Order: sequence, then structure tokens, then C-alpha cells
Amino acid sequence: MTRAHGSLAIGSWRTLAAAGVLAGMMTGTALAQGVPSGPAQGAAPSSAQPGSSGSSGSLGAAVQGAGELAGAVAETIGAAVSEGGAALAEGVAAGIGAVDPTASAAAPALVRSPVVVELFTSQGCSACPPADELLAAIAPRPDVIALALHVDYWDYLGWEDPFAQPAFTARQKAYARSKGERTIYTPQMIVDGDQALVGPSAQALDALIAENAAPGPVQITISGGKGQYQIELSANPPLDQGTVVQIVRYAPQARVEILRGENAGLQLDYANVVTAWHAVAEWDGRTPTRLNAKIEGEEPAVVIVQAARPGKSAPLPGRILAAGRLE
Repeated sequence: MTRAHGSLAIGSWRTLAAAGVLAGMMTGTALAQGVPSGPAQGAAPSSAQPGSSGSSGSLGAAVQGAGELAGAVAETIGAAVSEGGAALAEGVAAGIGAVDPTASAAAPALVRSPVVVELFTSQGCSACPPADELLAAIAPRPDVIALALHVDYWDYLGWEDPFAQPAFTARQKAYARSKGERTIYTPQMIVDGDQALVGPSAQALDALIAENAAPGPVQITISGGKGQYQIELSANPPLDQGTVVQIVRYAPQARVEILRGENAGLQLDYANVVTAWHAVAEWDGRTPTRLNAKIEGEEPAVVIVQAARPGKSAPLPGRILAAGRLE
């Protein structure tokens, strides 16, 4: 049996009224000072890590040491959140327009970065396990960055999802606001920050991934390794709106025994569970830019460049323009 928060329900999928004004589009965490070159500028939010619950003994290892994610987000994308904590990444924006004299005069072929698939899910949602399985099925694909964001608005049904973070609920609400929608759902997939699937099927998801497989407007190059990375961004033609650069950390696998709630008695496997989502820098989309990122810990990380759409009180997430793995 599915239930709606408040009194809303659509088919077998959960809905929640997206009320209130979103304080910010992304969660802020550690980014050391950025040095701008022209309009490009780095932001300087503080370090904060997401927490895990002891509700499931098998879960603790998946997110051990994650800490508690900052609850407040920036009023605008470039604003600092709070000071303190070790830096996750250090952004240094600098021009990269110089031409290598040994390079061919022909323009390089554009390569499409992986398509980003965000799944908004909850362990307290009886309709979510098939979508969790679908995300796990596409997670190994090199042309896809699959990310599971667990929301907290079904925790009251009897099972507190230890992966859930209020920031992920806020992100889903921001997507709804950017589309002028009044409800949010679980399970819901957002493909490249633009197209939504509620109760997704494998065929519909494959079709959207293929639709977004063409090269995008932003070229991203990632070099380095062992925790030290250089991220180069450029756009030709230049973008007509600003972007936010984000670094996302995730646990590749986790198995959880659900003890209460609508999924009580099930043992569920999860893939690419997001543990932290950091907005680390602004980029104007016009000036070629280089960012130096320092990543600590064993959890995999990806970088996502996303358009920032105007909102009434704060920017809203737009289309994802480029993404890449920090391997």
C-alpha cells in the first residue's frame, strides 16, 4: 500500500507538495579560495559531511565516517555557507586559451561526457525498489553517471532511511520549482537535470539516455589522479547563463535490511548512494577556466557542471552541461 504525504497520491507513485521557498540550489561544503580570471570565480563554502544512522548494522560500513551534512545552503550559488572544516577542493580559475603549437590546426572532435541520471528514492517507499534495481543496472555503464539521492519525507512512515538527507529533498524540490510543478514523487529519475521519469521503466530510461548522448555545449577535460585533479572547462559558443560546478561523493554499493515501514522484512541492495553533494565554484560559461580539485577519502567522486536558472529567491538547477569522473 502506498501513502501520500498530506493527502496527495498519483497512481502508485508517491507525491509531496513542493511548498516554500528553496534556500539554495546545492549543498555547500569545502572549497578553498578561488582565484578568478575575468568573470570566472570560485566559491568558498565550508566542509560538512553527511551522516549515517545505526538503524541497520550492515549499513554502517557503507557510509562510515561520513559526518553530518550542512543543513543550510547558500542564498545564491556563489555565496559561502559556513566556515570551518578541511577543504574538499581548491578552485583556481585561470585562462586556458593558449594554443599548443604542436597541435593540429583542426578543431578537436567533441566528446560527449556521461549522461547524469539522478534517482530520488526512499527506503520508506514501497514503490521504490524496482527503480533502485534499475539504477543499479545502469550504474556500471561508462556512458552514464548514476546517482541515488535518498529523500527524507517518508521517514515518518515507520522507517528512517539512514541514507536520506534534507538537502536531497531540497534538490528535488528545486527541480520541481524550476519546471513550475507543485508536487514531487518517489521514485523519480532526472536525466541530465532536464527530463523527468516517474516510476521509470528500463525502456523509457534507455531512450532518454540515448537522446542525451550527443556532445553538449561544454567541453570538460579532467587530468591528474591520486586525489589531485585538474578540471578544464570551455564552451564554444559561450553560454548565455552562468553555471555551478559541483563535486559529488557516493558509496558504490550498500545492502540494507529494512526492519520497519512499508518495506519491512526486505533486504535491499543499493548502488551509487550519494553521501555528499558540494557546490564548489561558479563559472560564467564564457571564460575558459581551470579548477584544481583535491579529493580526500576512498569514496568515488564525480564533477558536474550545471546551468543555474533564475529563481524568485535563489537560483534553480537547470540542464547538466558536462560531467566526468574523478578517477
